[in-house]
Amino acid sequence: MSADPTAKKTPLHDVHQDLGANLVDFAGYLMPLRYASETAEHQAVRTGAGLFDLSHMGEIFLSGPGAAAALDHALVGNLSPMAVGKARYTMICDPDGGVLDDLIVYRLADETWMVVANAANVAVVREALTERAAGFEAAVDDRSDAYALIALQGPRSQAILEGFTGAPLAGLRYYAILADRVAGVDALIARTGYTGEDGFELFVDAADAVALWKALAAVDGVVPAGLSARDTLRLEAGMPLYGNELTRETTPFEAGLGRVVKLDKAVDFVGKAALAAQAQTPAGRRLVGLVARGRRAPRKGYQVVAPDGTPCGVVTSGAPSPTLGTPIAMAYLDSGVGEAGLAVDVRGRQEPVDVVALPFYKRS
Repeated sequence: MSADPTAKKTPLHDVHQDLGANLVDFAGYLMPLRYASETAEHQAVRTGAGLFDLSHMGEIFLSGPGAAAALDHALVGNLSPMAVGKARYTMICDPDGGVLDDLIVYRLADETWMVVANAANVAVVREALTERAAGFEAAVDDRSDAYALIALQGPRSQAILEGFTGAPLAGLRYYAILADRVAGVDALIARTGYTGEDGFELFVDAADAVALWKALAAVDGVVPAGLSARDTLRLEAGMPLYGNELTRETTPFEAGLGRVVKLDKAVDFVGKAALAAQAQTPAGRRLVGLVARGRRAPRKGYQVVAPDGTPCGVVTSGAPSPTLGTPIAMAYLDSGVGEAGLAVDVRGRQEPVDVVALPFYKRS
């Protein structure tokens, strides 16, 4: 990846430049790939605290008396029973069951919801939600440009954040959200993240982003972290990345995420017929974890091969694991493929791999 001068800039762009970040074009934004050492950034999140700029993500609000019903119709999850202050991981699918995006949905008030979409899919999600909410008393409002999103992730994150807010963080459960002040600015504080560690995602007005970032970054031991560390952290935690494990050609069931599809909810939803049919059929291709026996890392797009050399799958994500000290990958295996004797074709060499359960890493 290289920097595109026409890409959008987050409110923290100048901060990243001042820190000497390697900036690259990601989903149409100039984003920090790394500041110095991606391995050190990764390890900081696993052992202390890392600070991420996620302001490229999309924040789309649904409001009105029909907002809950509109989301139940538009998404595969059952959102309407959620209590105010809770969050849920879900997906928006097309009529054939393919994943348009994976999302986190927050219920901020009885009739107010925030849908957080991946940066590359904000327009797709906004347009789909607008179309699907048309028959309900619900307004769709894309406020992505008005918000900045800063994530503080790692085992020290709660102790650090408590120094900047009076919010009851100890009582804030995983996948919950509240509104309070952080470092003197209004924020939505969510106990969510994409690293496999405890942590918080802070939604603030774009104009407040620099002040909040600088306050948190000034704490001893807080390390700014870029996209490279974010990718290896989420890979170790077995978390899917849209465009890799999830695509329009992939269904939630193939990705091993059929649990998010609520076929028994009271209302019909887009993609239900296709997903219900798939739920009743024998398993097709499946997503697995791979650990390399050697030192060469499987990468996205590399073929998985059977013992006889026949291609039988494809790697979707792969990298050396800083935590485990060995290369790891996620891959789709074709239907009926066994797990013994597999290898990955790494630039013409068949590197043996072992199939393991996901995630590779789980915090204690």
